[in-house]
Amino acid sequence: MQSRSFMEAAHLYLGVTDQISSHKEKLLSGLGAFLGVFCIYLTSIAFMDKATAVYIIPSMGASAVLLFAAPHVPFSQPWNVFGGHLISAVVGVTCAIAIPDTTIAASAAVGIAVSVMYYLRCIHPPGGATALAAVIGSAKLHALGYFYIVSPVFLNTVTILLIALLFNGLFAWRRYPSYLHEQLTKKDSVMTEGYEPINHEDFVYALSQVDSFVDISEADLLKIYSLATGQAS
Repeated sequence: MQSRSFMEAAHLYLGVTDQISSHKEKLLSGLGAFLGVFCIYLTSIAFMDKATAVYIIPSMGASAVLLFAAPHVPFSQPWNVFGGHLISAVVGVTCAIAIPDTTIAASAAVGIAVSVMYYLRCIHPPGGATALAAVIGSAKLHALGYFYIVSPVFLNTVTILLIALLFNGLFAWRRYPSYLHEQLTKKDSVMTEGYEPINHEDFVYALSQVDSFVDISEADLLKIYSLATGQAS
C-alpha cells in the first residue's frame, strides 16, 4: 500500500472532508444565518437588556449554522431544535437552582441535557449552550428562574424555526424540514440495477449496531448509496 502524503494524512486525522458544494449554496447558507441571527437579536433585546441577552444569543447562533448550512441533517430538524433548546433550558435552570457550586452546576447542566436529549431523540448541539447559559448567566438572567424557558428560549426557538421554514422554503433543494425535501425529490431518486434495496428495518438495525448518533437522515443516506452504486454500475 502506498504511503500517504503528509497533507493526505493530515486531512484524515483532522477530519477535513472532501464534500463539495456550490458557491451559491455557501452564500445562501450565510445569508440565511444572517437573517436568522438578525431576527433572534431583535427578539432577545425586545424582552431583556443586551447584557443579559448576550448569554443566550450565542446558542441560537450555533442553531443558525445547522438550520441554514445543513437543513436536512437530523440535528437540524424541528423537534431537535425545539426540544433540544427547551429541554436543555429546563435542565439548566434546575441545576442552577439545585446545585450551589457553579462549576458542578454548569457541568451537570450540560451533561444531563445531553443524556436527556439523547433519550428524547432531540439531540441539538446548541442545546448544551442553552443549558450552560442558565447556570453561568448574569444575576438578571438567574432572576428569570423558569421563565427563562419561555423568554428568551421559547421565543427565540420559534423565531429561528420560522425563519428557517420561510428562507429554506424559497429554494426547492433546501426545503425544510427534511420531510418536505424528501417528498419533493422522490421523483429524482436514482434507480440502480444489480444491488439489493435497503429496507427501513435493515437500516434501523444497521444504525443500532453503530451505537453512536449518526447525523444523516435515512433518505439522504439511501440517496448517497443509490448515487454511489449507480456510478459504479
